[in-house]
Amino acid sequence: MGYNKDNFLEGSLTDFINFERISEELPKTEDEQPLPYYERDDYKAAGKLEGKVAIVTGGNSGIGRAVSIAYVREGAKVVIAFYGDQEGAEETKARLEELGGEVLLSKGDIGDADYCETLVQKTIDRFGRLDIVVNNASMQKPEDSLKDITDESMEKTFKTNIFGMMRLARAALPHLSLGSAIINTTSSTAYEGNALLIDYSATKGAIVSFTRSLSMNLAKEGIRVNAVAPGPIWTPLITETFPDESVKTFGKNTPMDRPGQPAEMASAYVFLACNDSSYMTGQVLHLNGGVIVNG
Repeated sequence: MGYNKDNFLEGSLTDFINFERISEELPKTEDEQPLPYYERDDYKAAGKLEGKVAIVTGGNSGIGRAVSIAYVREGAKVVIAFYGDQEGAEETKARLEELGGEVLLSKGDIGDADYCETLVQKTIDRFGRLDIVVNNASMQKPEDSLKDITDESMEKTFKTNIFGMMRLARAALPHLSLGSAIINTTSSTAYEGNALLIDYSATKGAIVSFTRSLSMNLAKEGIRVNAVAPGPIWTPLITETFPDESVKTFGKNTPMDRPGQPAEMASAYVFLACNDSSYMTGQVLHLNGGVIVNG
């Protein structure tokens, strides 16, 4: 029994992890790259986020879209913050509403402090509360050398990837309370480095330290702060930013010998948002295809 576009895992897990074979069957982009998969039919929701309200930055595509879908399946109302790709945001919203979810789209620059304040206020105005903040939005621009990274590019990467995360958390704090959760998306590059993503990797390392420090600061208030460090995940960002040769071998350096799919990340974000992780804060979950990380 093989893959089909309406069933994420029809057949065995062994079949699924043969990414090269399945890539031939996945729906394709115009340049013949397989599209990411955002949800899996074998996912069993259990109302773990019933009545909760979540902001998910970068929720219009990639990991953010997969998380938004899983959150709605678990009963949460979702606010999707995004910067570009209005079409992707509308597609995500349509899917969430198809699943019975209540959704609010908010377009803006997460690196801008005023936008972060506005985003939180829109959430409160619409849903009356805020329980979960998923700081997921990021940008990357591969360069062969540090000499090729301009000040403008460097500042934009830091503004989006770490300053925006801190600004949104700051804006959200007055509305968070006992049992609330902040979940930050870092990366395996924070631990392994990446020769082509020097500034991006630096921001992801900063996110780890931010997560640990903020968790200590908020522990007595009962607000948990954790992070997820994805490895090579097949998102639109990969084909949009990496050269063709890197795309062809993407994820082949993991023990699983393949990239992960956004849908494989979502359950970790559900776990960190719900009461199942009530005794967990300041930690990083490594979803990276089997790479051993010490740190």
